[in-house]
Amino acid sequence: MNKITILINCNDQPGIIASITNFIAHHNGNIVYIDQHVDREQNIFFMRLESEFTSESFSTEAFKGAFKDVLADKFEMKWRIYSSEVKPKMALFISKYDHCLYDLLGRYNSGELNLEIPFIISNHNDLKPIADNFNIPFYHIPVTKETKSEAEDKQLELLNEHKIDFIVLARYMQIVSPKLIDKYPNKIINIHHSFLPAFVGAKPYHSAYKRGVKIIGATSHYVTEELDAGPIIEQDVARVTHAHSISDLIAKGRDLEKIVLANAVKLHADRKVMVYNNKTVIFS
Repeated sequence: MNKITILINCNDQPGIIASITNFIAHHNGNIVYIDQHVDREQNIFFMRLESEFTSESFSTEAFKGAFKDVLADKFEMKWRIYSSEVKPKMALFISKYDHCLYDLLGRYNSGELNLEIPFIISNHNDLKPIADNFNIPFYHIPVTKETKSEAEDKQLELLNEHKIDFIVLARYMQIVSPKLIDKYPNKIINIHHSFLPAFVGAKPYHSAYKRGVKIIGATSHYVTEELDAGPIIEQDVARVTHAHSISDLIAKGRDLEKIVLANAVKLHADRKVMVYNNKTVIFS
């Protein structure tokens, strides 16, 4: 059985859903999931659809060609079609913090994440034993102000060699330059240890502590050139009180970071995220 996922966005207009479902039926497909959303302010239609095809002669590439000719051009769609047989390839970028790395690799090892991890890149050697324990190749690429451009060239070489689909910054403590961002637009996922856009910067928990906040949070978003301002994929919060110390806030925050990043990675890998005008549409 062949299963595909279709993501679509275009100007909202009559007949889109009927045309798509009829097209699937004409190709002997069975729709097993369908969801749509209309942004009334922008008049933009979004859809995510999963369909199964039992015919042995079914070809994803032939289906894409027919979809373009019959539907995409007619409705002026932006669209993507993915085969469930192809798992996206994810590269992990890390530094010295290990909590997000352990969590993602544990989920990956248990089969919870529908993806492949060809390698891990770090600007430090500290976490190499973790990669070794999970039998994932580890590349140490040091980054300094003077060598940043050369380091990113080495990173891009590895990314291209392994045909990486998206990157996850699992507490990678370096600012990613446009050299990588332009190559992977809306395909670099970061975890920010704060509930954006509040308390941005290097010490959000200290700022939150001084303000006496009652909740703390974590935010996973796509990386853009504007720091910590990319489209938000996932967020979560935890309640705190005046009795919690800064170390308590940090511990609770790290738990949130693990959950929020893992959920964002899963949503992206399962093709449930669409980006438009620096916002995201997240399908269930």
